[in-house]
Formats: sequence, C-alpha cells, structure tokens
Amino acid sequence: MNPVAFSIFGQPIYWYGILISAGVLIGIFLAMHHAKIFGMDQDSIVDMALLAIPLAIIGARLYYVIFEWDQYKGHPLDIFNIRKGGLAIYGGVLGGVLGGYLFSRWKKIDFWNLTDICAPSIILGQAIGRWGNYINQEAYGVVVNNPQWQWFPAAVFIQADQQWHMATFFYESFWNLIVFFILMGYRR
Repeated sequence: MNPVAFSIFGQPIYWYGILISAGVLIGIFLAMHHAKIFGMDQDSIVDMALLAIPLAIIGARLYYVIFEWDQYKGHPLDIFNIRKGGLAIYGGVLGGVLGGYLFSRWKKIDFWNLTDICAPSIILGQAIGRWGNYINQEAYGVVVNNPQWQWFPAAVFIQADQQWHMATFFYESFWNLIVFFILMGYRR
C-alpha cells in the first residue's frame, strides 16, 4: 500500500498523518461530549487541545530523537525535520499529559476530572492512529514462518523483507478498542 494518500501542490500527504489527525479530531469531539456530561465547558477541551497537541508533538519528537540519538548527533538540523518521520507515542502521551496538566493549573480545573474526560479519547485516538503503522508497514512483530498463520489479522506481509510478521499494530489497536469500551462502560 502506498503511504502517500495524495499530494497538495507537490507536497505528499501521508495516510499516517491523516489517520493520526482523524484520531485527534475524533478524540477532541468525544472529549467535548464527555465534558458536557461532566459539567465542564466544552470550549475548555478545545483550548486544552491547542496547548496539549503542540506539546504532544514536541514530546513525541524529543522522545524519538533521544532514543535514536546516533542517527541525529551528526545531523542536528534533522532533529527539526519531522517530515522524514520519527515520532514516538510515549513521548506524545507525556507531552500531551503535560499540556493537560499545565492547562488545568492555568484554568484552575481539577486535573483528575480532566483526565477522566480525556482518557477514552486518548485510547480511541491511539486505536485509530495505529492503522498508520499498517500503511507504513512498521511496528510489526516477529516473522511468522507457519503458513497456517500467514493471514491478516494474525500476520501482515511486509514488502521490505518479503515476509509475514505478527500484526502487532493490529493487536494494539484491538486492545486499545477493548480498553476504550471498558472505559466507556465504566463511565455509565
């Protein structure tokens, strides 16, 4: 599958970015809905997102660069070129949580109440975003040699090495959805 969905004025728009953006937008709308249920102003979610999303991107990039430092130490300007890839979800979550915490302090909103509102949105966004790994053919598991298991969703065929691998992106997406539904059920 081609990782480029389409181009605008010669700039490629990647499926990965589309899926991450879709996860973020769906998450924001879901959190706005939950904010209303919790008695919080829905605009607060948008305001928080305007702080948390840039911090999440910075955190995702910093985390990636720190753990791939050998790749960047000789080319420090590449640290700022995220068009070449290199974001890590762990850093993104840390940056986003920091953004939510700073926002809650600034607006004097209970941080734990805010996390209750946002947690299902974050896990749903993660479930959606993982499909970008499928299109990019990354974040896969070990080689699957047994032909009986060489089918999706048990495994995924990776073009780069012409082998079947465990479809770990799918497993994570599936379990993220399970956690999402548990959180939604717990909320009722």
